[in-house]
Amino acid sequence: MTEYFRNVWRGFYTVLIGMRETWRHLFKPTVTLQFPHVRWELPPGSRMQLFNNVDDCIGCYKCARICPVDCIYIDTVKTKPTEDLGKASTGHPIRQHVVRFDIDMFKCCYCDLCTTVCPTECLYMTDKYEASVFERGNGIFHFAKYDPALAAKMLAEQAVEEAAAAAAKAAKAAAAGGEATPKREHAAAHA
Repeated sequence: MTEYFRNVWRGFYTVLIGMRETWRHLFKPTVTLQFPHVRWELPPGSRMQLFNNVDDCIGCYKCARICPVDCIYIDTVKTKPTEDLGKASTGHPIRQHVVRFDIDMFKCCYCDLCTTVCPTECLYMTDKYEASVFERGNGIFHFAKYDPALAAKMLAEQAVEEAAAAAAKAAKAAAAGGEATPKREHAAAHA
């Protein structure tokens, strides 16, 4: 019988121990934040959503190369010798058209490596931390200032120019190789 009352007392006592924290916090002011209307101010240096100021981007590919998850996609077109795109805000000359600068925020691991290597400091973390979307395509942010049709045209023109330059180089190498062969045969015949 004493064992029964001891068990009842032990059960009642453990409930009191558990309720002690509840009673302690019951009379403290709440810290609930009404989220959509009020947001926490995050500390400086917090890693959040990436943003690219494409007007300052020189298309150096440093951010895409250092990214450990390959979430940055860049396509550039070299400027013609007569074109002048100006300078970035840091004074670096802009020598390429950045026709595509996309960031897949679903792949991004928020490591902040891409922002540290950017020579013009055009890529940085914003203070936006809620980035939920309903479709996967909406998580890829496009920062290029060129229309996709114009960008495709510019890339096609550059590919044609590069193919022509490669063909001319191959023809020059073949011509140089063709002239060298008779000289070797002539030298071998007279030896």
